[in-house]
Amino acid sequence: MSRADELGRLEQEIGVLIRRVKRVIGERARAVHPDLHPASYLMLTYLAAEGHQRSSVMSERMNVDKGAISRQVQHLCDLGLLERERDPDDGRAILISASEDAVRRMQAVDRDRRRWLEGQLAEWSESDLSSLVSSLARYNQALD
Repeated sequence: MSRADELGRLEQEIGVLIRRVKRVIGERARAVHPDLHPASYLMLTYLAAEGHQRSSVMSERMNVDKGAISRQVQHLCDLGLLERERDPDDGRAILISASEDAVRRMQAVDRDRRRWLEGQLAEWSESDLSSLVSSLARYNQALD
């Protein structure tokens, strides 16, 4: 097979991966809360990992306009998954963060997903898994 053929196969497999990831994000969002939108789930995971942020920072990091971020923030607050507080360094600004309940729910979803993934990849050796992770990291770095 030629290099061009292999690049075509790579694009095809990445396409399958993207479709699978979109489905999984939807499933995970619904597992956290039945009314949680997938895009809001992604923001929530970022906040849970990185801690409180200003909405403007979220807009930049997620490459989403401020209006969309504002709607997601309101949606997450309405679901009880996000908290707002005044920025102690600038009382005019508001910081947003994942609520404790949201973090607990997301941790449970992560545990369940890892158990499922372990079962699906049980026959893979540590070396196979490590090789895949390293290759994906190298691929992602090459495309940055």
